[in-house]
Amino acid sequence: MTVPSGSSADPWPIRPLLAALVDDTSLLQPRTVAPGVDAVVSRYLAARDGHYGGLVGRLVCPASQLPAVVTELARSAPSRPAELALVVDTGLGAVPKALSTVFSRSSLLTPSTVECAAPPDVDGIWLERVSEFVPDEVTPVVEPRRPVEGDADGTLAWLAAVRKVAEHGCTPKIRLGGPRASDVPEIVDVHKFLLAGLESGTGGISAQGIDRIVREDPSASTPRGRHGLLNLIAAVARMTGVSASPDPAEDALACTDGEKLARELDELPEAAVEQVRTVLPRCGVDPEPVPIADLVALGLLD
Repeated sequence: MTVPSGSSADPWPIRPLLAALVDDTSLLQPRTVAPGVDAVVSRYLAARDGHYGGLVGRLVCPASQLPAVVTELARSAPSRPAELALVVDTGLGAVPKALSTVFSRSSLLTPSTVECAAPPDVDGIWLERVSEFVPDEVTPVVEPRRPVEGDADGTLAWLAAVRKVAEHGCTPKIRLGGPRASDVPEIVDVHKFLLAGLESGTGGISAQGIDRIVREDPSASTPRGRHGLLNLIAAVARMTGVSASPDPAEDALACTDGEKLARELDELPEAAVEQVRTVLPRCGVDPEPVPIADLVALGLLD
């Protein structure tokens, strides 16, 4: 996700709660609708170095597109390296070569995470293999496969996989949106994912596919509604016990009142903000521009 670009000489101040929160996931879109690598890299750098660049996190890049990204970055000559989230789409065996490419181009790229989908029968042996491929300074992120709706046994297996990932020291990941209705999990499943990830690991959780600042209710075109960025942050704050709200986390995920969520987050003390961002360091958001006006109206951009 990118933000509107502007002059790097006059950046807007970004509060720690939102700093570097939003990753650009443009390259994960289907090839038929995704912009070209040159357009993505140009837009990412302009946004990162622009007025609202403090919101921008990593450039999310499939391993299969890494050579093209490196070529485009070299052509663009960025002012500082782009922080990279490397998504494994060519098999775990390709990770060492991809990371070698990244480390050899340190003026262009800084590796942050290596992200991959887990097999249905994910176990400690497979997770250990992931860890062997990922150096200590890079965070392994693993997405257990979420079952189809109504599959109770599948849901139990999915949550067990989330716990295994967290217990192994990897960051569990959930997809909150996408081109298909089934890409949007129910609120209850998001809550279960957060519970499983937070109770089992000492690290954080990862979310991708958010396309709203505040949740939108279901409609004919989006029968499961659309999850919101502030909803997820507020839910994490409540689940970690740092929010002053007495309401349960599920209510935060379901809330469509942006002003209420913003007030709750605005009241978080500095130590609480740090704890929330430790749990939720980055979010992969759909590649439309962040609705800056929404954040300003809610008082979350100073």
